[in-house]
Amino acid sequence: MGSSPGTSTATSGLALVIERYFPMNQAEIRNFCIIAHIDHGKSTLADRLIELTHTVEDRKMKDQLLDQMDLERERGITIKLQPVKMRYAFEGKEYALNLIDTPGHVDFHYEVSRSLAAVEGAVLLVDATKGVQAQTLANLYLAIDQGLAIIPVVNKVDLPNAEVEKTKKEIIHILGCEEGDILTASGKTGLGVQAVLERVISRVPAPKGETDKPLRALIFDSLYDTYKGVVAYVRIVDGSVSRDTAIHMIGTGQEGVVVEVGTFSPKFIAAPSLSAGDIGYIATGLKDVSHCRVGDTITLRPRDREIVTALALPGYKEIKPVVYASLYPVDGDEYALMRDALEKLKLNDAAFAFEPESNQALGRGFRCGFLGLLHMEIIQERLRREFHMEPTITTPSVVYELKLRDVDLRVPLYSPVDMPDLGTVEQLYEPYVNLSIVAPGEFLGAIMNLAQSIRAEYTNTEYLDADRVLLSFEAPLMEVIVNFHDELKSVSSGYASMNYEPIGYRPSDAVKLDIIVANDRIDAFSRMVPQARAYDEGKRTVEKLKDVIPRQNFAVALQASIGGKVIARETIAAYRKDVTGKLYGGDFSRKKKLLEKQKRGKKKMESLGRGRVAIPSEAFLAILKK
Repeated sequence: MGSSPGTSTATSGLALVIERYFPMNQAEIRNFCIIAHIDHGKSTLADRLIELTHTVEDRKMKDQLLDQMDLERERGITIKLQPVKMRYAFEGKEYALNLIDTPGHVDFHYEVSRSLAAVEGAVLLVDATKGVQAQTLANLYLAIDQGLAIIPVVNKVDLPNAEVEKTKKEIIHILGCEEGDILTASGKTGLGVQAVLERVISRVPAPKGETDKPLRALIFDSLYDTYKGVVAYVRIVDGSVSRDTAIHMIGTGQEGVVVEVGTFSPKFIAAPSLSAGDIGYIATGLKDVSHCRVGDTITLRPRDREIVTALALPGYKEIKPVVYASLYPVDGDEYALMRDALEKLKLNDAAFAFEPESNQALGRGFRCGFLGLLHMEIIQERLRREFHMEPTITTPSVVYELKLRDVDLRVPLYSPVDMPDLGTVEQLYEPYVNLSIVAPGEFLGAIMNLAQSIRAEYTNTEYLDADRVLLSFEAPLMEVIVNFHDELKSVSSGYASMNYEPIGYRPSDAVKLDIIVANDRIDAFSRMVPQARAYDEGKRTVEKLKDVIPRQNFAVALQASIGGKVIARETIAAYRKDVTGKLYGGDFSRKKKLLEKQKRGKKKMESLGRGRVAIPSEAFLAILKK
């Protein structure tokens, strides 16, 4: 599975690193994570903490050490949560500090929620140059709901444009803490990092599990290893587990024998056992990725089914994808390989979902669910890098709901292709979100205009300080996930940030827009659009297709239609052989006769079915981009 820790190096050298493991008293364990808005310095602070505790040798240190994927390093963002175990001596005691680095982008909100469920404390990091941002608030509220100890830290105080006092006031406003509770630090220079570490030890409570109780381990992440099978990242709540222990998955009912247990440094480090309070990994030996689900509870192999059921931990709220798109292999023979690749990605990414489907134009593929467009882009890029696949991707859409005539229930509409005849539909509903935007007050007018363009309904304004405002809207999810983030950054010169949370469904006037190429309806291009924008969207689509579909030997009609009504049309002119080139002089009727013969030939070719148009994959990508 790509470059996840331990997948390629865990088996080598284990005999050398196992001697570094020392069991810790539970009172000397601290489990915490770092939460912040994207690009506020979480990974850099984690680097300094690892350096300070000498967890990794200096010669092996590198920037963004916990970001294991090349994709994370290139984009400068954290995509996957990543745990690491550190040791630090404080006031005569040695403490084991289990840190989980979390993503900051709204699309990976679920990764943060899983991290928070495995720890007792959270470092709330705020960039001194940007102040409190939308995702800062969302992650903070998650941590408060979990009852975690919050340690506020103002980061990047070494920068010349840092506004430390202003940022502190914003934190006090949202957290209700004292100014003395807020630490200042610089992840880049290491300033104040030791104070953060010592505050974690003094403020974060020790875990409360009991070692002598039956094993209960919460799975908060997992990956697939060719040699060890499914490797579960776990928080041991009660009991203990060691190699060769017979285990049972309460949720799936699967059983296995532990191949290896250990901790993160951040590479896999084998250990004799894991006990209550520890964060580590269990190599289950299971070969089927569906047998080990994130949020499941691992316990010892049961004798009494009722006792086992009572041991189950609450786990996590099941996440539902909000954006759906279909992936099709370019070569039909790669269907099975793509299915295996998607299964492995799903194991490593619990928010990703997929199911098989078929399409007349594209063949067999998979309908996939994502948490947003960035999530979709990351999955597509991981398929390309880790599995060498470049699938064709269809236009993304959200899940609508339909109220059919003479039926009391509302049914989900995952794809515009499944839209029934309009005569049978009583009402269409689309998902809405609570949209929060944090921005400087000077951009208030531009943001309000932008929000109006996406059919957002204004609900509230809150001033975080004299210069910064928190705007709240209720907006259609489809409008928010497509290009809104880029447009928001554009109108605010990059200073605004956004976060959104689902609030349910509302009636919609959206219609299904179909694209017809050479008299064939291309399902992959079908999508739901607001009725007021249907003409503009249809015209934009056929104009773009005219540029990206190659010319044929016959004229190709490109049409956008709603139901049976064509609302926009473009024509790709045909290649035409110069059949009159050999003629010279004479009556024009001779040329006309040859041109008519050529015209009849083109019509015959279309009628025989040889006039089908092969649509290149670039055309699908072009439609995604506005």
